[in-house]
Amino acid sequence: MGTQKAGIGRITAALVAVASMLPYLTLKVLWLTGHPIGVTDPNVMNDSTMVGMNTMTFGMDAVGFVLAVAFTARWGMRLPSWLVLLPLWVGTGLLGVVVVTVPIGVLVEGISLFATGGPIEPWVYMMVYGGFIGQGVGLMAAFVLYARDRWPVAFTTALGHPFVSRTRPFQTVVARGALLVSAVIGATRLYWAFGGTAGLPAEAVGQASFVGALQDGVKGLAAIVGAIALVVLVRAQGRRPFRQPLIAAWFASGSMFGWGLYAMILVAVGGPLGGPVQGAVTLVELFTLLTGLVMGMCGAFLLTERSRVGDVQAVQEPLEGEDREGDRQAAYHGHR
Repeated sequence: MGTQKAGIGRITAALVAVASMLPYLTLKVLWLTGHPIGVTDPNVMNDSTMVGMNTMTFGMDAVGFVLAVAFTARWGMRLPSWLVLLPLWVGTGLLGVVVVTVPIGVLVEGISLFATGGPIEPWVYMMVYGGFIGQGVGLMAAFVLYARDRWPVAFTTALGHPFVSRTRPFQTVVARGALLVSAVIGATRLYWAFGGTAGLPAEAVGQASFVGALQDGVKGLAAIVGAIALVVLVRAQGRRPFRQPLIAAWFASGSMFGWGLYAMILVAVGGPLGGPVQGAVTLVELFTLLTGLVMGMCGAFLLTERSRVGDVQAVQEPLEGEDREGDRQAAYHGHR
């Protein structure tokens, strides 16, 4: 599998991701080189905090750009697993929330959604978030098709397929503990999403918006569902496809870690980006970060041990008849 040539599906998805990244990368280069395009107050971009944040976000998008290119090339199939999985885990968690919430926000509020009243012009937000949506959809699609070729076992085995696990007791304790914490985090976010204000700083209450509530709702629901999915993965019982709970746990843990880390960076750097991450919000974001990290580590143990399973008969889909060789091949051939 390591030398398979990328097919039209994977190449097209990667090209969509690359094309969506270019405007954002160009904007960051302009800001970092002193061109305040799209900024009403040029001094904002000279702030050391903004320079650091722009450098960091440029680097993150540049990593995504390289990975998108790697998904189309043979050498990309030979990259170390961690070099692909770690940034994609964080990236899909961050971008997935944007892909879900921003289109709904535009449908409800229109383009006024991007008029924040801050030093950044509304058209910049429109371009950036439009690019994030294209980047998220393209990158995630290309990654799924890439992973389907490189790690077919994750797509072709049932959840209960037997494999040797020396860390199963550890995984069980971690997954159940993460579920307890995620339930509290998720319930808190859902409470805020439906209009609750307890624990929120006055600034956050004053800046409440539909999209903000929607993001809290998506993050809260993802935390609960993802933690349940992790417990299901660790129990490893049943004939359902392994990939189903894997996708839920992957997205939820990556989202929790990525957005929690971003919030903690804002708390640490302060300045114009500090925002309303204060009080109880800080605690929620901190535990979100730590729980996402623990879930990711648990998943890494599980995937490492399960990766030793050889290629096997594909899991039988509900609408398929008896498993046959043709069914097995359809699980990982084509759409590369």
